[in-house]
Formats: sequence, C-alpha cells, structure tokens
Amino acid sequence: MRVTIFDYGAGNLHSLAKAIEGGGVEVRIEEDPTRAIETDALVLPGVGAFGAAAGRLAPGRDAMREAIVGGLPTLGICLGMQLLFEGSDEGEGAGLGVVAGRVSRLEAQRVPQIGWNALEAQRDPLFDAAPLSIAYYANSFVCRPTEPTGVIAWSEHEADRFPAAVRAGAAVGAQFHPEKSSTAGVRWLRAFLDEARTSRRPR
Repeated sequence: MRVTIFDYGAGNLHSLAKAIEGGGVEVRIEEDPTRAIETDALVLPGVGAFGAAAGRLAPGRDAMREAIVGGLPTLGICLGMQLLFEGSDEGEGAGLGVVAGRVSRLEAQRVPQIGWNALEAQRDPLFDAAPLSIAYYANSFVCRPTEPTGVIAWSEHEADRFPAAVRAGAAVGAQFHPEKSSTAGVRWLRAFLDEARTSRRPR
C-alpha cells in the first residue's frame, strides 16, 4: 500500500514517515497537491501554519477535496485536521471544506497547549480497534465544527472542550499527534492504515 504525505514545506516529516512505513506500507512525500492524491492513502501532516499550508494546497485544492469526498482514505494530523475544515482564524486561505466549520484559537490562558492530554473517545471503528485515552498535543488553534455529529473524540484544555478527532467518511482528523503519542498512539496510527487498506479505491 502506498501512503503519501503531502508536504507543505514547513518542517521535518521524518518521525511521521518512520511511524507509517513498514508492514507492507510504502511512504512517499509529495509537494504537489495534485500528485499527492495519486495514492492509496493520504496524510496531511501537523507541521506549519494554516495560511502558508493553504497557499501550498490552493493549486490542487478542488482536486484533493474531490478525491477525499470520493473516498480517498485520509488522515489529517493537527494542522492537517484543521485543513479539512473551511477556514481558520490563524491565517488567510481556504481549507478543503470536507468538514463544515472553522478553526479558532484555544480559549485558554495557557496557549499553546503542549504536552499530554486526556481523550474522551466516542464509538468509532478506529478507537474500537486501537483504544487511546491520552495523547500528545502541540497546538494553539482547534476546530469548531458546525455540527458535532462527526466528532469521534473530545479533549479539554482548561475550560475549552474541543474535538480531538473527527471523521467524514474515509477521512479522519486528529488534533493530537499520534506519532508522538507513545506506543498507543502509533498503534492508533497503524489502525488507520489497516482501515485504509481495506477501504482503498483502485488507482
């Protein structure tokens, strides 16, 4: 199975690629958004700022959105989850709009949130396959969906309760970093890959 990490040009993706590869998974890093969707599963990584990432996404935004809505297994991590939404208060540019809603700043005194936080998982095949009760975060902004029906996990920072993970069909967004969330986080990431393997479309 080929997994493509879409590179916004913002940082080192080595730890994420290392967590994904192996077990019959080939990892490719691609800077072109239209080429990034020529894959069995797409990963939008959690590195960078929304405005810059949306700018890199813009030339292939419509094609990527169509592929994801059409069933391309996709995992958005941190910033990658935020790009699944329509837009962000952090910066200009349009997100993919796969999930209705916007991204706004954490309503808390201590921002950014850096470190471990508890997860309140809902019933979902991914969390059923790989239970995860605590995860690692590094974020100042969080997603605010128009409807909470797609939220599959919640977390709370100070008094701000926010979606820790969302699902829209074969697309999953995680505000936390599974690749930095110890053994249980990597197991959760591998569970997504197992799910993608069974649901992938012919290329």
